[in-house]
Amino acid sequence: MAEFFSKNLKFLREEKGLSQNKLAEKIGVNQTTIARWEDDNRVPTIDNAIDVASALNIPLEILLGKDLTKEKKSYFDELEVLFSKNKEILTDDDKDYIKFIIEKRKKEIDKELDRE
Repeated sequence: MAEFFSKNLKFLREEKGLSQNKLAEKIGVNQTTIARWEDDNRVPTIDNAIDVASALNIPLEILLGKDLTKEKKSYFDELEVLFSKNKEILTDDDKDYIKFIIEKRKKEIDKELDRE
């Protein structure tokens, strides 16, 4: 299976706030199966990969085809640019909250990338 599946599976599952158990229930497998896929110890069947993509609401080719953890990092960089261009329409509280969310999420992504 594609080289990014295990990394993307864990990243997207966590992004959606799903436990391994909850995702396993959604697609009809055991929680240990999800853990093994995430640890890259097992490879899912194509049917399982399709079920995962469906459960995570992402096209299969994207789930398998690229490192989404890096894509998300650039997404936050783009969000910062968008934020800086629209500062004048936001209150100070809005600005502080958005900055906080961006920085928090970037730290989470950096932490995840460092574990690999």
